[in-house]
Amino acid sequence: MRKNAKRLIMVGMLGTLFIFGLMGVSLAEKPTYIVASDIAWPPFEMVDAQGNYVGFDLDVMREIAKLEGYNIKIVDVAFDSIIPGVVSGKYDIGASGFTITEKRDKVVDFSKPYWSSDQAILIRKDSGLNIITALSQGHTVGAQRGTTGASWIKDNLIKKGVNVKLKVYETYPMAVLDLLNGNIDAVIQDEPASRASLAKEKNIEMAGIIITGEQFGFLVKEGDPKGILPKINDGMAKLKASGKWDKLVEKYFGK
Repeated sequence: MRKNAKRLIMVGMLGTLFIFGLMGVSLAEKPTYIVASDIAWPPFEMVDAQGNYVGFDLDVMREIAKLEGYNIKIVDVAFDSIIPGVVSGKYDIGASGFTITEKRDKVVDFSKPYWSSDQAILIRKDSGLNIITALSQGHTVGAQRGTTGASWIKDNLIKKGVNVKLKVYETYPMAVLDLLNGNIDAVIQDEPASRASLAKEKNIEMAGIIITGEQFGFLVKEGDPKGILPKINDGMAKLKASGKWDKLVEKYFGK
């Protein structure tokens, strides 16, 4: 009986070790994707008081990773370097308020749209400018490098002979700071982020909205070689169905 009992104990222990071994393999094989984001664009991506990377895009990325069974590592990357980094394979996902455009869609693949936006014109309250004069008369208009705001100025003003100068910045907060300091006359930026700028800076105002009907999407390498897009799209659908999506919208946009 003792020998049989010992055998049973040994078999039980081996079975337990086998199960934990399988669990270890499963955990080891859980993929980690590098998420590149320009962490200077509230409320979509920003740094909180504790130094954590937060914002709507990044919280959505974390929630999707939980739902779809993978890990993410978020890295702070200059906006105009994210797509080249995804194309080269340095990063797996771009999550930084990217408008889905035909030009971008030629080199990367986008998720289903997750946000709609137009462009807003910011001016100083004491400038005496309006939506018309701010974009004419030899004024300087700022935008972040590589953004659709910068492209709008080039395509709809400069290329059509309007006498304005475009000044590009590494980040939008730098452009807003230059506006406050009187070094430029206006900033063109996506409306949600512009409202965040207004909430922070009391000496600027919105001169008007340019209806562009833009759609934001998360992006991956063309052809999606790691099969990430279905997970992102499925995760977004689950988030919306659970009600967590609406809670994140309320958290960061107050609506």
